[in-house]
Amino acid sequence: MPRRARLACWLALAVGLAAPPAGVRAADRTLYFRANQAGYRPDDVKRVIVFSEAPRKGTFEVRDASGRVALRERLPSPLGPWGCFRGHHELALDALLAPGRYVVRVGGREAGAVVVSPEAYRFLASDLLEFLRQQRCGDNPFLGVACHTRDGRTAYGPRPAGSYVDARGGWHDAGDQLKYLLTASNATAQLLLAHRLAPDLFPDAFDERGRPGGNGRPDVLDEARWGLEWMLRLHPAPEELYHQVADDRDHIGWKLPQEDIADYGWGPGLDRVVYFADGRPQGLGRYASASTGVANLAGRYAAAMALAWLTWKDDPRERPFAERCRQAGIEVYALGRAHEGVQQGNSYGAPYRYGEETWADDMEWGAAALYEATGERRYLEDALRYARLIGSISAVGRESAAHYQYYPFMNAGHFALAALLGAPARVELAAYYREDLEAASALAARNPYGVGAPFIWCSNNVVVAVATQAVLYERMTGDRRFRFLLFAQWAWLLGRNPWGVSMFTGLPEGGAFPKNPHLSLTHLTGRPVKGGLVDGPVYARIFESLKGAGLSGADPFAPFQGEAVYHDDVMDYSTNEPTMDGTASAVLLAALMAERP
Repeated sequence: MPRRARLACWLALAVGLAAPPAGVRAADRTLYFRANQAGYRPDDVKRVIVFSEAPRKGTFEVRDASGRVALRERLPSPLGPWGCFRGHHELALDALLAPGRYVVRVGGREAGAVVVSPEAYRFLASDLLEFLRQQRCGDNPFLGVACHTRDGRTAYGPRPAGSYVDARGGWHDAGDQLKYLLTASNATAQLLLAHRLAPDLFPDAFDERGRPGGNGRPDVLDEARWGLEWMLRLHPAPEELYHQVADDRDHIGWKLPQEDIADYGWGPGLDRVVYFADGRPQGLGRYASASTGVANLAGRYAAAMALAWLTWKDDPRERPFAERCRQAGIEVYALGRAHEGVQQGNSYGAPYRYGEETWADDMEWGAAALYEATGERRYLEDALRYARLIGSISAVGRESAAHYQYYPFMNAGHFALAALLGAPARVELAAYYREDLEAASALAARNPYGVGAPFIWCSNNVVVAVATQAVLYERMTGDRRFRFLLFAQWAWLLGRNPWGVSMFTGLPEGGAFPKNPHLSLTHLTGRPVKGGLVDGPVYARIFESLKGAGLSGADPFAPFQGEAVYHDDVMDYSTNEPTMDGTASAVLLAALMAERP
């Protein structure tokens, strides 16, 4: 730790900037407790962390609700340091199998409590959907308003510049109000996959417009349908595909979506630009993308549309919609096959964009899903070719990456394809996953929390990817070697981290979670939103290098900053901005965790 950072850390400790976490008395700022705030299921890997400025010796014990000692052990050897704290001890509570609330005591003093329950996080996946409903564009159920009803007018493509294309709907991407096929295609496909793998998990508490009241369809499918309808609008003809609505001209300050006054050349608050996917570098302002094709978009699009067919094909009322989706998937997949490469996001006046560089993983998933939807063997042959082309390349296991360079952060295509092939090919696909997970395990060994991801921008998305890939690998193979890695990532997201906060706004209820996200709705109205996965901690050097990222006041987490920093501050878009696609990926992970055999 650099001397300057070490001095700042000790100063923060000395002046007592940090509020004591749950389970620690205000007078005792020397011992801190971190656990999964959503609780643990009886068969989970149940590890909690206690830490202080220096390592401790002695014993710890766990008492049940009656005060009976359920577990007593010696404190394990300390793990590595984090920031100012050198005394991290990981306590194994795996022996706690009976449901109940347990109190952990260290050196005779209460440190914190954990809950063991078979239902510990069963409802988390459906709770996350609140954030996606709040992100809806066009007809926003959370605010009860219409917004961006004039989306939009074209740039690039076969139509004259400024031609109208109906691009209403979809989701606002993050704290801003842009819309990307790049992220929405992945979100939609992962929501459909979550339902496919856990069909009985999701309730029916909202209708298709996101208003309270059931409609005979699980809420996760209502949300996926919202994404599918927008994606269909972006493909108005067999040779046309549009990929982005608006750009960073949106970034003109805090605003509610119905009050958007951004000007794209047709007047303040009027039509917004819609970019055509031509597979070439684009940029109407200072910065151009490095696009080379459209296969990344096409593969994810095809996967989502084929999954829509598989979801609704047996419902006579929905069969026409399912047929429409399958045909759109076939057409857009063909565009990707003809134009292999990546269509990146576009910026206007800012240097940041979604700089995706991978595409074969998306085409693999799309081809595998289309094989299921059509039975045409050419898709299966394509899928295996693309699988071997991408191999083990993903964000999982990487020590660093540019912003969205390896997107989606894990390759769902290997899992989808493995179910369609014989044993030799399944072994090959599983080996790709295993290689990545072994690299992630090596990263996890470098910090006391077992985080197997680098602290780059959107680190939480990578943590979700590591955990998701570990679950899928276990399902593919029955090999449980990555269970410790899996549960460390899961617990990190839910509070077992240096700051002691869940990385989901408003969840789990009664826990500690972000209160000041970089989100216009919460900032302007004070109204909280449940379920948004925030970007997560970044290396301090990244935070310091980003334009416009900062703090609105003193940092209450100052003593706990270390290898990476996290700020529950509305001005920090690098660590505290919730994202639509990250939340959708977390829905899939939460569904997998709740349904783990």
